[in-house]
Amino acid sequence: MSRSQFPLEWLRSSHWPRRMRESPFRRADRGMADRRTAVRTGTARLPIPPPEMRALVGPTEDAAFDNPSGALVYPYLPADAFSDVFDFGCGCGRIARQLIQQVPRPQHYVGIDLHHGMIKWCVEHLTPQAPGFEFYHHDVFNPGLNPDASKPRFASFPAPDKAFSLVNAWSVFTHLVEDAASFYLRECRRILADDGIIHSTWFLFDKREFPMMQEFQNALFINEADPTNAVIFDRDWLRRNAAEAGLCIYKVFPPTIRGFQWVVLMTPWRQGVDEVAFPEDAAPVGLARPPIASSDPSKIGLAN
Repeated sequence: MSRSQFPLEWLRSSHWPRRMRESPFRRADRGMADRRTAVRTGTARLPIPPPEMRALVGPTEDAAFDNPSGALVYPYLPADAFSDVFDFGCGCGRIARQLIQQVPRPQHYVGIDLHHGMIKWCVEHLTPQAPGFEFYHHDVFNPGLNPDASKPRFASFPAPDKAFSLVNAWSVFTHLVEDAASFYLRECRRILADDGIIHSTWFLFDKREFPMMQEFQNALFINEADPTNAVIFDRDWLRRNAAEAGLCIYKVFPPTIRGFQWVVLMTPWRQGVDEVAFPEDAAPVGLARPPIASSDPSKIGLAN
């Protein structure tokens, strides 16, 4: 029996994920309503974060924060994955802003970041345009962006279990040391629906090419003063830790610049989901240097 042949009461049953209980006709109607709302409220002209904040999250051009066509922000993900989104490391709202413009817009979005100034900006400028979008300061220590050493190094997400269809972690695990990365993989699984997706990026290497490394050493760093500037993990370590968290790596996109960010898709282990191997990194050599944070709070939006 195909899904289109299921009795309506089955589709309404609590045994189905909420986004599958909604009929395709209702989703289409909601999509048109979202388009009309966007025109009426002017979300096509959402505020764009100031340049000093944009510089801290990578791309600075306006187009990198915009989604005027309303297309899916990540077109290789299924549309229903965007129903309930948790954005781990939302920064100054680059992805949030694009999701507000996306048709259909997520029913619920939660973004967290350790940079107080960026969260404050998102609350003041994006939430009024999209009331279903929430932003919270993830008040953990970071040498460059939240330099209060009295803060914990990592903390639980402000979210209930299995509440999100998509957990987005773009350029986050690339800036976490090993124990924090393990902790947050488990947190991502905790808040993810059983059929949900973790969309993440990683710097990865093969530890077999570094024979001097001990068995307990699984990461490389580029900055002795702030290891979180960029953290490069052993591929086998990532696979093991994902599995220990109950996650299967089911899709991997290699970097577009040799050695840069791998896009890794994970989902909870279940029947019909197969783990994939990492493809070869055959990208051309290039540069993509991370931003350097200022130590002056007034320059990075931390000052009250």
